[in-house]
Amino acid sequence: MPESSPPADAAPDPGAGPQLPPRRPITRRRVTWITSAAVVVVAALVVSLVLSLGGGSGGSKGGSKGGSKVISIGVTDGSEPYWQTFAQLVKERLGVSLKFVNFSDYSQPNPALGEGQLDLNEFQHIEYLSNYNVTAHGDLQPIGATAVYPLPLYSLKYSTAAAIPAGAKIVIPNDAINEARGLLVLQSAKLLTLKDGGTAFSSTADIVTHKVDVVALDASQTAGALKSGSAAAAIVNNNYATSAGLPKSDAIFQDNPASPSAAPYVNIFVVRAADKNNPLYLKLAALYHNPAVEKGVQQANGGTAVFRTVPPATLQAELATVEAQERAAQAQQ
Repeated sequence: MPESSPPADAAPDPGAGPQLPPRRPITRRRVTWITSAAVVVVAALVVSLVLSLGGGSGGSKGGSKGGSKVISIGVTDGSEPYWQTFAQLVKERLGVSLKFVNFSDYSQPNPALGEGQLDLNEFQHIEYLSNYNVTAHGDLQPIGATAVYPLPLYSLKYSTAAAIPAGAKIVIPNDAINEARGLLVLQSAKLLTLKDGGTAFSSTADIVTHKVDVVALDASQTAGALKSGSAAAAIVNNNYATSAGLPKSDAIFQDNPASPSAAPYVNIFVVRAADKNNPLYLKLAALYHNPAVEKGVQQANGGTAVFRTVPPATLQAELATVEAQERAAQAQQ
């Protein structure tokens, strides 16, 4: 899913880009995860999208029906055509059928996976998974990377970040993940520096030096501030840039998907820890990078996806690093 921000009172969209529930600029709020008992109720309410590709509607843990193995995957965009392309490919190459369980609430797929109601999920990036594991005392693990969705800096007045004058106002989103990532973008653009080089948990309080003045606003307001002229530049999430009619040509800088600072924002296939070396699941996740699937992903996301192939061990090491940072950040609250 591409990086984006939720509207007011909406559930966070973790896979699209980086985000957690919104917070005020000073007080960081964290996700409250639903209890195990509630997961059972949720599972009864979500809509299962079963592709009739040689298999029935088997359960989790690689269930089967009619002799065909069925793997259940929790997603948040199950109606997108590329999932059918993916399922057909999995059926042809691996001989198994996929059942997609579509969730409208982003707080649900991880507990459902942990409870064994799913075999995998694919809807989030490492930063979001880290928050879940630390907060809910989980141990879910990434086994395959999908894509990173760059977070752009837009300007209607300047064609490069270097051209932005000293003292100019730049607005960034104030929700927990997008604020930190936005600050890292500005640091990469050499517009400020952050304490200890910055992390996925940095806030405006961590700005050490700055060429520009940074103001954190609700993510829905950053594009408006840019278009009204009250800001020289703005970090704008993809969904708000699209609704505001900001063309890609107005993006003057974005984070580098291959840089270390972007590593926590790669979207991932996730399994229970006991399944992190499951050869079938590893092969399944790798098929996401088939050209036909990637083409569909780009069509669904306006060509913004930057595909990443990262070894599972590297993803798991990155998760461990971010979890350690998460615990340290929570200890300071």
